[in-house]
Amino acid sequence: MITTNHLVRIQCCLTRDNQRPVFSNSSRTGTSRSLRAVQDRPAETVVEAEKKNNLNFGGGGGGGGGGGGGGIVAVNPEPRKGLAAIAIDFAENLIVKLIYNSSQPLHYLSGNFAPVSDETPPTTSLPVTGRLPDCLNGEFVRVGPNSKFAPVAGYHWFDGDGLIHGLRIKDGKATYVSRFVRTSRFKQEEFFGGVKFLKFGDLKGLFGLLMVNMQILRESLKVLDVSYGIGTGRCFLNASSALMQKKCPNHLKYRALHVVWALLDFFGDSSKFELFLASSFDISIAYVSVYNIMKGFTIFLPGNTALVYHDGKLLALMETDKPYVLKVLEDGDLQTLGMLDYDNRLQHSFTAHPKIDPYTGEMFTFGYSQTTPPYLTYRVISKDGFMHDPVPITISEPMMMHDFAITENYAVFMDLPMYFRQKEMVKETKLIYSFDPTIKARFGVLPRYAKDALQIKWFELPNCFIFHNANAWEEDDEVVLITCRIENPDLEMLNGPLKEKPENFVIELYEMKFNMKTGLASQKKLSAPSVDFPRVHECYTGRKQRYVYGSILENIAKVTGIIKFDLQAEPEAGKTKLEVGGNVKGIFDLGHGRFGSEAVFVPRESSAAAAAAAEEDDGYLIFFVHDENTGKSSVNVIDAKTMSADPVAVVELPNRVPYGFHGFFVTEEQLQELTKL
Repeated sequence: MITTNHLVRIQCCLTRDNQRPVFSNSSRTGTSRSLRAVQDRPAETVVEAEKKNNLNFGGGGGGGGGGGGGGIVAVNPEPRKGLAAIAIDFAENLIVKLIYNSSQPLHYLSGNFAPVSDETPPTTSLPVTGRLPDCLNGEFVRVGPNSKFAPVAGYHWFDGDGLIHGLRIKDGKATYVSRFVRTSRFKQEEFFGGVKFLKFGDLKGLFGLLMVNMQILRESLKVLDVSYGIGTGRCFLNASSALMQKKCPNHLKYRALHVVWALLDFFGDSSKFELFLASSFDISIAYVSVYNIMKGFTIFLPGNTALVYHDGKLLALMETDKPYVLKVLEDGDLQTLGMLDYDNRLQHSFTAHPKIDPYTGEMFTFGYSQTTPPYLTYRVISKDGFMHDPVPITISEPMMMHDFAITENYAVFMDLPMYFRQKEMVKETKLIYSFDPTIKARFGVLPRYAKDALQIKWFELPNCFIFHNANAWEEDDEVVLITCRIENPDLEMLNGPLKEKPENFVIELYEMKFNMKTGLASQKKLSAPSVDFPRVHECYTGRKQRYVYGSILENIAKVTGIIKFDLQAEPEAGKTKLEVGGNVKGIFDLGHGRFGSEAVFVPRESSAAAAAAAEEDDGYLIFFVHDENTGKSSVNVIDAKTMSADPVAVVELPNRVPYGFHGFFVTEEQLQELTKL
């Protein structure tokens, strides 16, 4: 049993190997250094280190900038080296040695999931087979997880630092570049030379609980700076710290209480400790509640999931953080300018999948919380970047909501039973997010300009989980959602061995309908397994469209081909695998040992008006490919109308590109707007 004494001992008496891991072949190296040898060393901040080492912690840009900065905050965290950092590092190493199962292989750090060690500056004159169409003048960017440093212990595919791979195309020529998204987490870990923030892959069992407390110690002792973390977390931290210090001026007791509160709250038993606090320190239950709010998991914030362009800004997104603003230079190089907080109006996380109405130019988004009711907040952002007031939406308990959808008049939210459950993490040695197969899926349809959640209508369908939606629209009294549905997901599979045919990650294209008059919902399967990362012509976002392009998955993470669905055609009954026929109009097979990424549709017509007037599938699909036979990577361009087996163009890349997440095509016109930042 872990006691208060254990935690205080961990906090107060330990040191650590002073490691600066070099991430090579998933190993860490470091030099042992005793506590005594460094106990008199003064604390050093990231700003001081920047001056001493001439490091560019500004990420190539400053705050605001010209041309409508609009709430861009320069991210300059101030972590601190010193005795506290060394003591916590030692405690963490001890926990890893005594509790963590180090024999468990880290599959998502091997093969082409393994990170590349360095960024790549703009590399020109790349070999091109075929011809790059004129409509591809611009830059194709894709982001994904790429850990700069080896993990302390566990590693989940979601954990890696965000690395953007860009292909600048102009007049048939191509330039490749890769740059990290310089988030607050990235800068601080670069400052320390190793992993310091809690990762998703650590959140499992008793080990996960102890690692949570290492994170809390680093925050409360100012080793890590979370002032650029999610929303109100930092101000609640400051408020609770002030209250606690007022009642507990003894520094050691004050710090130890942070850890004890977190531990008891994790087990859902903080009420027992509240009585102790009230009698011993005269701190009210409200103070404990403040801490519970503050304790949000502002910890795995790598900016590694998706990209979107809005209001003259290219944004790197990850659903547990605010957006980071990127600038694209004329040669295709990428710079992180800072965090976007919409002039301090954004005080919560921001989905990786906002939706932009192609007709109004507005962006619709949401954020979810793992600790603070009502757990979901909806926002509308005007064409010129003004974020309107939040609309809180009540759901039963914290859960993962990765995507949503919009129509002309509604926003569609998904309350699916992938729950954030701390007790199960510890007692059943699960990841902190676990799927509950006994609870039905709920879909909420809200008028998209609603000022509150009173008008939301909830619909129930059989239990499932969804990562990605293709699109949604209205037909008569119904809202139609095209989505990739998972029957019985297990996020543990993204933390462990890859399976060729994972039973718990069967992903199929579905049509779901929600009748706004009758309150009834229905669903229809449109494909065999497994397909995900659906994309459409974005001029049809929120409107009825005909074609969906998806990624065929050999397992949950490897793309073997690109598939085209025709929603006006009926699916062939009884199909057990994806093949041409029925509503499947084409498949681009990548071939043996070759794996791709999400394919992004680029219309042949460059202007939005002309693209909307043209045939819906008149354009190209662009995506990254890695050949495991040769170890080489490329960018492929194929005809979205014909889905011909012969690529329109193939660009050979100078470096290996690891498997990743979502891509975006930045047009030449958008690139010109980005120069104003």
